[in-house]
Amino acid sequence: MIVIACGQPIRHSALKKAARLAFLATPLLLFLALIFGAPRAIAQDESPPVPAESAGASPASDVSDVSDASEVGDGHVGERRADSNTGPDAVPNLLREEEETKSNLFDVRLFDNWFDAKKRFAEDSGLSFAVDYNVLAYKATDSVGKDDASTGVARFLAKWDLFGRGTADTGGVVFKFENRTAYGGTPPSDLGFELGYVGLLNCCSTDQGWRTTNLYWRQSVFDSRWVTYAGFLDVTDYMNVYAMASPWTGFSNLVFATGSGSIGGLPDGAFGVMSALWATENLYVIGSVVDANADPTDLNVEGFFEDFETLKSLDIIWTPDRKSLLFNNIQVTLYQIDDRNKAGTKDGYGVSFSVSFAAGSKFLPFLRGGWGKDGNSLLEGSVSAGVGYQTDPDGALLGAAFNWGRPNDGTFGTSLDDQYTAEIFYRAQVFEFLQVTPSIQFLVDPALNPDEDFVAVFGLRTRASF
Repeated sequence: MIVIACGQPIRHSALKKAARLAFLATPLLLFLALIFGAPRAIAQDESPPVPAESAGASPASDVSDVSDASEVGDGHVGERRADSNTGPDAVPNLLREEEETKSNLFDVRLFDNWFDAKKRFAEDSGLSFAVDYNVLAYKATDSVGKDDASTGVARFLAKWDLFGRGTADTGGVVFKFENRTAYGGTPPSDLGFELGYVGLLNCCSTDQGWRTTNLYWRQSVFDSRWVTYAGFLDVTDYMNVYAMASPWTGFSNLVFATGSGSIGGLPDGAFGVMSALWATENLYVIGSVVDANADPTDLNVEGFFEDFETLKSLDIIWTPDRKSLLFNNIQVTLYQIDDRNKAGTKDGYGVSFSVSFAAGSKFLPFLRGGWGKDGNSLLEGSVSAGVGYQTDPDGALLGAAFNWGRPNDGTFGTSLDDQYTAEIFYRAQVFEFLQVTPSIQFLVDPALNPDEDFVAVFGLRTRASF
């Protein structure tokens, strides 16, 4: 794996000036891409497909488990029939990605025999599985504390269909076990606060050791119009999701993911239930209630029933076409979280929104935001806009986005100034099993570092999946 060397702070004035210019250019680049690139992409396609999956997972959301090739399509988003708006890092989507042939830089496939053997095993047993290893390293130009961080995360995930295999309605077990280990003391998830920034540069690169992110029963009925999860859930799999929300394959910063940083908690390994229903051909509704005190390193169900301090969420999503639910939609997310006695946090509530519509087969622009009242959320208000660009359905991905955020007074106990964030990344598919993603994040007026008006964070992420 590739890791950025961690040494003394980067203080070269030319480098910092270049980073500042890149930040200032980000909104202009987004505008030009949408004004000039998107219409051209549409014009080149008389009946344009929805862009290819832009976060590394299956092009459709958690699609029905029909294995008939006629349901699968040719790899463009919109060619598959979705049954729930789960995000790119949900286990069913990650497993479906493993089944697909990917374009790669060297145009070679080194593990065909392994992937073919896995496919045959899944067909015989109903058990699909995958293993991946992820490395992330950051280096910042300035800091009030640490200025670098790195971590490695191993994940084992599987989906075992026990009932209805080969039909639209299946029932089975889904799980994801992980080991998250920081290399040098400070994990990337904590680096933002070391820099005086209110937010998570990456939510999931922690130092928790072994953990259970998912362990639940998944059941679909009525030709997959109704899907239910029950067990230990990760709310970011289904709550306020969109195509580039995965911190493993898309944008890293939380302001470009679930709730745009305005939702407190976001537990995973959380005992509870989620149910998703196609109310009409264009209206999708997702509701859930989970344990707000969840600890994925120590699973338990007692707290859910005894304390019943929970996070409740409701997503209402409109899409013009069921086949492209994850990519063409307007959605509103409502949530409420109870006060948590042991954590000492207040109850809270809020609303988030997301709008994304594919332009041709290459562009995916989006506008997202949220508002939260208490509940230990990092931001009270947040608005993000960005675009993804991908010329090949399974190839390289370029992403750029900009965010305005206002820290939550209730969480920090005082009024803090607004801060601004931008992120640019380029994900290269080096081999069919290996992605390498350099990135840069720009932090302007970090709210907890009033002496610094600009910090650039250089990142390098690798992911090997088998």
